[in-house]
Amino acid sequence: MSILRNVCLAATLFTTMTLPAIALANPAVKALEEYFEFSEYGGATILPEQIPAEDWKKVHVVDTRDAEQYNKAHIPGAVNIDWRQVLGRRAELPTDRMVLLYCNAGTLSAQAALALRVAGLENVRILQGGFNEWKAKGGFNAYRRVLKTGKKGE
Repeated sequence: MSILRNVCLAATLFTTMTLPAIALANPAVKALEEYFEFSEYGGATILPEQIPAEDWKKVHVVDTRDAEQYNKAHIPGAVNIDWRQVLGRRAELPTDRMVLLYCNAGTLSAQAALALRVAGLENVRILQGGFNEWKAKGGFNAYRRVLKTGKKGE
């Protein structure tokens, strides 16, 4: 029994000591470190009320939810690319205008946007609050509603 315990202890120590070294050698970790060094604070998010209704036509909107959720309801004009597929399908995204990703609340689209930005697509933004907040704030009219009330997004 003590031999087994010693083997387990040695394996645990070896794993604990080598994991940081493995992580440092991982190209994905290196790419993320480089991205975070030069990323602007809050530069990847945008609130629904920051986009005037007429500007939505200029934005390439991507619904990153699954097809079932997209088929139930989505932002008009949005294309559906599941968040797990967005990096593999990045060639379908324009580079000459804003690409706006959203999901229900912003969590999954944030992961997809991070991957795209690390891959070099700096024109990618996340709709903060996702589809739920977009609807709650008035959809395409969120910008106008803010102008009427005088409230500005944080």
